[in-house]
Amino acid sequence: MVLTGTYERTLDEKLRLAVPKAFRDALSKEDQLVLTPGTDGSLSLFTSATFEAMARQLAERSPNGQDVRAFSRLLYSQSHSLEIDSQGRIRLPTELAKLANLNGEVALVGVGDRIELWNKRRWDEYLAELQPRYDQLAETALAGRPQ
Repeated sequence: MVLTGTYERTLDEKLRLAVPKAFRDALSKEDQLVLTPGTDGSLSLFTSATFEAMARQLAERSPNGQDVRAFSRLLYSQSHSLEIDSQGRIRLPTELAKLANLNGEVALVGVGDRIELWNKRRWDEYLAELQPRYDQLAETALAGRPQ
């Protein structure tokens, strides 16, 4: 499953967010989702299987490394299991909504193995900054890829 696309939604006063149908369909076989702090001011929503794979990868790193210990503590202490309710919504934990400054308009962005949740204004700024460098980023990101 590869998650793609960008969808705008409104976060309600109870911190509930409607998950777009395309994402719900892709996640339909998943009982549990995990919401974590993301990068660049976003939150990341993983399937439990993808989150567990990331946990295994992190466990292979040396626990003696200060960055590994710090990242592990931050990741696991702030991660929450979520379910999509019968109306196709998830409820964000207050502390994660605050961390990503999510209120009002939210952008849900499919990024391969996860869905990122962004403050809509922040997402628009991020796009405006990076879109002009798309070709350069593609060359770097795909360098050494077999043809």
